[in-house]
Amino acid sequence: MKQLLLEELFNAKKKDLALSLITKPETLQNVIIDSQLNRPGLALAGYIDRFSYRRVQVLGETEISYLQTFSDDELYNRLKAVFEYSIPCFFITKGLTVPHQMEYLANEMNIAILSSRLTSERLFNTLGRYLRGYFAPKKSIHGTLMDVFGCGVMITGASGIGKSECALDLVERGHRLIADDLVKIILDNDVLEGSSARDAGFFMEIRGVGLVDIERMFGIQAVRQSKQIEIQVELMAWRDNMDNERIGLKDNFANILGVNLPVIYLPVSPGKNVSVIIEVIAMNHILKTYGYDAAEAFTRRLQEEIRRKSK
Repeated sequence: MKQLLLEELFNAKKKDLALSLITKPETLQNVIIDSQLNRPGLALAGYIDRFSYRRVQVLGETEISYLQTFSDDELYNRLKAVFEYSIPCFFITKGLTVPHQMEYLANEMNIAILSSRLTSERLFNTLGRYLRGYFAPKKSIHGTLMDVFGCGVMITGASGIGKSECALDLVERGHRLIADDLVKIILDNDVLEGSSARDAGFFMEIRGVGLVDIERMFGIQAVRQSKQIEIQVELMAWRDNMDNERIGLKDNFANILGVNLPVIYLPVSPGKNVSVIIEVIAMNHILKTYGYDAAEAFTRRLQEEIRRKSK
């Protein structure tokens, strides 16, 4: 099971979330095992049968105001019933002041309390996005990812078949490079998000030439950090008697992290303009997302013509 050390989260998002630690530093050694956030209003009210205590707990102005309605002894008893669970941490929004009983119990039970100056909505969005990204299923695939007409196209194939050369031609034609050689894929809300698996910049290896810096050579408009992967193009060496798709009625898919990604198997040969074909693949995929399928339209017209002539 994947875990996130609270100290790592604190150091990574301290500035973005405007964080400060209320409890003792040792509480930052707790670990987070769930990407979801929870507002423990019902637990504080006494209903703890379905308390999601393993999640990060967020207290906003409503919860803090509710706690201030109790007497000191009753507040201590209610908080103690909640703090007996193995809660990783509490986040307090808007920089609100927590009751001293809560701070005492948190230190006693080794539960971290962090204060953020952000509103509850902004904290939920920013922290939730970070946790989803951290705990999301990940996979790296050997290939090149391009943004072609706004469509995320992942080009794969055997080493040396020409993926980078094809991507370079697409960049020259005005499209954008996301990753070359190794694509890091993250599953986020059933969407495959692709980015570069390396943080060294937008370098591309061209056989016979060496490394080239796409960002410096073509400008910032030729690159982007990440893109949703919408279709995969598998480059294959041309062979005689290959069983190729001629019309396009048959759809092929590759299962990546549980998502069925459309795949086009594209045979390549010397002199074949692969980059133009990939542009057509991207535009055709965009048309399909808007409900128009050229293969189905052609088949329907052909059947109508046959019926007309048969009459």
